[in-house]
Amino acid sequence: MNIMPKRALISVSKKDGIVDFAKFLSGKGVEILSTGGTYSTLKNSGISVIEISEFTGFPEMLDGRVKTLHPKVHAGILNIRDNSSHQKTMKEHSLEDIDMVVVNLYPFEETVSKTAVTIEEAIENIDIGGPSMLRSAAKNFKYVAVVTDPFDYKVLMDEIEKSGGISYQTRMNLSRKAYSLTAFYDSMIANYFNSLMKVKFPEYSVVPGRLQEVMRYGENPHQASAFYIHPLIKEVSVSRSKQLQGKELSFNNIVDINAAFELLKEFNNPASVIVKHNNPCGVAIGNDILEAYLLALECDPVSAFGGIVAVNREVDGNLADELKKLFLEVVIAPSFSKESLGILSEKKNLRLIETGEIDGHRDNELDLKKVVGGFLLQDRDLHEIDDIKKLSVPTKRKPTDFEYSALNFAWKVAKHVKSNAIVYSNDRQTIGIGAGQMSRVDSSKIAALKARKPLDGLVMASDAFFPFRDSIDEAAERGIKAIIQPGGSIRDEEVINACDEHGIAMVFTGVRHFRH
Repeated sequence: MNIMPKRALISVSKKDGIVDFAKFLSGKGVEILSTGGTYSTLKNSGISVIEISEFTGFPEMLDGRVKTLHPKVHAGILNIRDNSSHQKTMKEHSLEDIDMVVVNLYPFEETVSKTAVTIEEAIENIDIGGPSMLRSAAKNFKYVAVVTDPFDYKVLMDEIEKSGGISYQTRMNLSRKAYSLTAFYDSMIANYFNSLMKVKFPEYSVVPGRLQEVMRYGENPHQASAFYIHPLIKEVSVSRSKQLQGKELSFNNIVDINAAFELLKEFNNPASVIVKHNNPCGVAIGNDILEAYLLALECDPVSAFGGIVAVNREVDGNLADELKKLFLEVVIAPSFSKESLGILSEKKNLRLIETGEIDGHRDNELDLKKVVGGFLLQDRDLHEIDDIKKLSVPTKRKPTDFEYSALNFAWKVAKHVKSNAIVYSNDRQTIGIGAGQMSRVDSSKIAALKARKPLDGLVMASDAFFPFRDSIDEAAERGIKAIIQPGGSIRDEEVINACDEHGIAMVFTGVRHFRH
């Protein structure tokens, strides 16, 4: 059943397109009710409009906090048109139908995103009347069209022109969108108050997400997928980046970009990270960004093919010349020089992602892992070593200055490798990485197998403790001279003795970095 509204209530914070839409409705004989700033905008545009206080016979009050919270408004919206009892009540109280509600909400998100916003400002930007009208209209979509998205103005105008009214299916879809909006809006408010009161795990957890794009598919072509961003997290990240060139990003691209970029944030020096299938296959720091990339690539050029490259400095022409030599899926960087864009434009499918400067800011966001029927929340793993030389050294030999520097580098990388994780490195370049194995000694062997340079004199990092000495013996065979690991195994003494036998220095961090 199509309906053609006779009366519409319009009250919007975002006024894009509203004048044209209201003019269209008015031209179709629709009576327009409005409030506050929207009323002024429409009236000043020459549209015939009735102020809400005139319609209700009751003035706006309490600085505008109460204006649409009135029986005449909500009865007009919620009236079931083919219910005789409702019609009798409407007539007895001289109530009139409202057939369309056009509302978007106070800018709470924009307000709390500002620096140093006060709680008073935040509270005043919590909309009460708007969500109430939306929920009422959405509930009664059989008779009422509820419009929350300016994108739908043209959709509705086209449908009215074509069919003379708004279809049931369209009204149901508008209702769905309205409830999604109010749920999203309330989730931001809940998250703001949880943050304000430092409640990490509230009784009811809600995670707001705004659709960024519908993906071509998920991890595999038979899986549908979409990318959502958290509106209140402003940290420099894949979610806040801008694509400059290349094919549409895939689900796996975004996961890999995030893995690469989050590891990149561990370094202040010019650094490059190459990721394949959510694991780093090469990480390095250099005197400049070109050197960092070449050192990272040197670790595992075979795995780098078709990978993701992340750098923490601008991509210049010299780096672009090197990047174009290899088939890559994505390059992500704070910025790209004009020269580099010209060079890389030759590879039209290569995705270039610009993040803006990495400023060191980290949002207090929880990490979410989905399981069937629920999800897990935890702190992000943002632990850093303040001073590696202050950590416990249980072995007879202490690390040299070079070894301390190399251990610090390797530990930063191991934190971002899927467990069980083993990293062999010097003080600025990964040499071998073993990831995601069911036994730690297998990760040790794979990391050595991947190494393209001798490991003699280098260091080893393990994301968790060694349950047996076998990984130590494996490392010693390869010439490893220092090891960093959390410690805490019931066989720590056995592991320490193995290090002493081989003349290896070992550092205990007391912190584990499992990544599942």
